Amino acid sequence: MLFRDVMRMRTVVLVFAALAGSSGCASCAQSYLGIMPGTMNDPSNRTLRREILSYGIGQFCTELQKHSAPLKLADDQPAIGRFFPTSCKTTTLPSGDLQVALTGQGYAWTNISKKVTFDMSGTVDYDQDFQLDGSTMYAYFRTKSVTKSDFKSRAIENPITNFVNSLTPIGDNFGRQLLASELQKGFTVIRTKDGDADFGLGVVDLGKRPLKPWDVHGAARVTYENTRSEIHQNERDFVGPIYVEDSGRAIWVTATLDGLAAADLIVLGKADGEASVSAYVASASAGPLAGTPVFQDVIKNGAQYGKAIKVPKGVYYLVWDNTPTAGQVAPAVELLNDNAATLTYVVQIGDAP
Repeated sequence: MLFRDVMRMRTVVLVFAALAGSSGCASCAQSYLGIMPGTMNDPSNRTLRREILSYGIGQFCTELQKHSAPLKLADDQPAIGRFFPTSCKTTTLPSGDLQVALTGQGYAWTNISKKVTFDMSGTVDYDQDFQLDGSTMYAYFRTKSVTKSDFKSRAIENPITNFVNSLTPIGDNFGRQLLASELQKGFTVIRTKDGDADFGLGVVDLGKRPLKPWDVHGAARVTYENTRSEIHQNERDFVGPIYVEDSGRAIWVTATLDGLAAADLIVLGKADGEASVSAYVASASAGPLAGTPVFQDVIKNGAQYGKAIKVPKGVYYLVWDNTPTAGQVAPAVELLNDNAATLTYVVQIGDAP
């Protein structure tokens, strides 16, 4: 059924990983809280924990819209699409629970539809709390109720699937049902006393961490994204927006490629990146990118790629490209062969070399 693969991925909930970047929790004085984890974890102190957590919640939507979210069928599988939040509003309910209203757009790939783009929205009430593992904070956002969820397809690459969906919106209906199901899972934000943060779907037990493909523990860089992406023939993936907030910095990319001999790595500035994302979501086909790349290179199969891309202060989009309409590789499109690329990568921000 159309969108069965799309919506079984970790959908809108994944974008809440943006809370992990919130600077608001810096004022929580985590290092001092870590002196008394037993006291803080006591069930009778739940009200106090919510008050402390509220400092980070104040930055929730601001940080949320600085990120996009890879969409996956399962946590241990590569991403097959991406979601971009476009609006967000948080409300503290009389009960003390947190309500988040979110809208956005995105794209994904299934073997039935090929590329599909969509709009999604959801409103979720969360029972928020945290626990301490030493001085590491585990912030839990358990879904209390989903008051609204909606999904609407915009463009479908496969013309036959597109025609069927125009006659009866079974894909939209099914996507809407699965969206509500995924929103029920909630999420966990893990933050150390040094400000490093991680994200996991559902409840991550104290002392545990979500699985990541690259081990970058101890690196003197901020990790923007650490995952795997599956990029099919005539498709691309936009990693961003990536905020470089100081001069003398670089976007560090470490990656390996499987499935193809080569693929393109392209970096766009903010305006060109946003225009390229909008064009990609609006159309069933992948046309040229907007503007002139800030940087472009080719990643090859069989060798680990590593490069520091020095950029001025600003906002950027990193593009993994497997199309003939951008980049240097320009792969041929074959009707009977999908020619998918799998990229395992970590994107970080750190001092320029």
